Order: sequence, then structure tokens, then C-alpha cells
Amino acid sequence: MRKKRPDLEEGELATGSGAPRARENNLQEAIGIQVRSLRKQHDMTVAELAGQAGLSVGMLSKIENGGICPSLHTLQALAQALNVPITAFFEKFEERNDVSYVASGAGVTIERRGSKAGHRYQLLGHSLGGDVVVEPYLVTLSEGASPYSSFRHEGVEFVHLLEGRVDYRHGDRLFEMGPGDSLFFDSAAPHGPEVLRELPLRLLSIIIYPRS
Repeated sequence: MRKKRPDLEEGELATGSGAPRARENNLQEAIGIQVRSLRKQHDMTVAELAGQAGLSVGMLSKIENGGICPSLHTLQALAQALNVPITAFFEKFEERNDVSYVASGAGVTIERRGSKAGHRYQLLGHSLGGDVVVEPYLVTLSEGASPYSSFRHEGVEFVHLLEGRVDYRHGDRLFEMGPGDSLFFDSAAPHGPEVLRELPLRLLSIIIYPRS
């Protein structure tokens, strides 16, 4: 019998993911996160910022850890010390939990390396914020398409084969793939479909990389 995860409330369902539970959008925690982030961006220690804002180190630590909700007077002092508007402290609290929906067949066709080899890329969605970019593609190789195994880019990639058969290269290894097979890899190494054994070929490609 599976044990209930200790971080879940009664009746709350978990997925199989090891990702931590999403934190509530708590105002004082969001302010604390922003204060700490802005302080680090200015390369300031807790003691330095506390001194410039006229606060004690203990008070600033409590603010950054979400232990207390600072007054408007305190926020104004911190904003002046960091040379930012007071509204900067509320950005994390105001973040939307965005969603991107694409209907069947409505993915935007994108020109990417490999397009000239007959590879068709349909973008199925896009990340709308945060530090990480996620690009999910439906890739289709029809009759007349050419192999292309020299893709290289930043981040990691997940490939799941939906239709057809292919020998897919990653670095110095070649993987025979059929419907239902998947690869997850560092995309800095050369990769791509090298031997097209059965066309048409349809695969889901999810590319993840840090936002610059």
C-alpha cells in the first residue's frame, strides 16, 4: 500500500512526480522572495541592506523568510535602499498561473534547423514566464524527408515516438525507436533521426532550456 505523502492535505491527490508541492501564493512569502532576490541582484549582504534601510539584521531575515509582513514604511525604506519602486516587491505575488491551450491540428508551424530536410515542426504551446523555457513540438517527417542528426542546442530534450520507425542518434550512440519509445538527453550533443526506417514519422519533442 502506498504511503500518503506527508506534504499533502487530506483528500489531495498527488501525481507520480517528485516535484515539491506548489506553495500557496502568500503575500508575505512573495515579498520576502523578492526582497532576497533584489538584494542578491545588488550583491548586498543581509547586514548591508539592513543597515541602509535602517532595519535590524534579524528583522530583515524574518522578512526574507516570509516570517512577517513588513509595513509600508519598511517597504519604502527597502525600496529606497535597493533603488527600486515599491511595486517591485509584489511581482511574485501578482504572477499568473498561466496555461497555454492548442487545439488539435492548430499548432503553429515553425521553421527550425532540419525544416529544409523535410522535417515539419508544429509548436504545441509555450511557457509564458519564469526562468525556464519549455517548447513542445509535434515533428512530422513525411515521404521524401531526409535524415538529420546534427541538431545541437542548449538545455535538455525529451523525444517520444508516436508513429514510424527510426534510428535516432545522440552523440556516439544510435537508438532503434518504434512507437511508444522515448529518449531524454542533454541536447548539447549532436542528435536527431539518422536512419528513417518507416515513414511517415511522428514524434513529440519537448525542449527545455534556461531563459536568457
